[in-house]
Amino acid sequence: MQETLGMLYFWLKAGHIIFMVFWMAGLFILPRQLVYMHAAAPGSDEEALWAGRTRQLANIILTPSIVVTWVLGLLLSVTVGAWDDGWFHGKLLLVLILSGYHGYMVALSKKMAKGARPMAEKRLRLVGEVPAILLALIVVLVVVKPF
Repeated sequence: MQETLGMLYFWLKAGHIIFMVFWMAGLFILPRQLVYMHAAAPGSDEEALWAGRTRQLANIILTPSIVVTWVLGLLLSVTVGAWDDGWFHGKLLLVLILSGYHGYMVALSKKMAKGARPMAEKRLRLVGEVPAILLALIVVLVVVKPF
């Protein structure tokens, strides 16, 4: 039984890391695609092309990856009893913020696909750096476990 639980832990961990990488890759790509869409004239063929690409990114990579990452992460946290650790609460908070960012960016892509440009291109480029900062903080919390 102990051996089975040990193997389950490694499979959960591997799956969690794999789908987290897929999710982060999508979050790194989406803002770049929005910058390209921003430059396209509203209603143009180029805007429609970028709108289709962002929709595919959300439907094929982002949404499935966030769901699997959350499910496997929660299962992993229960398996190792992480709920009592301070670092885990910090990680959970940052992942919640990252999930909110995900939702915000997908909603923004839908608005932009309809021709709206609610954010300046320069600001959009800056907002695109958020996932990298959060990822760095999350990795430090998981690896270093400072509290």
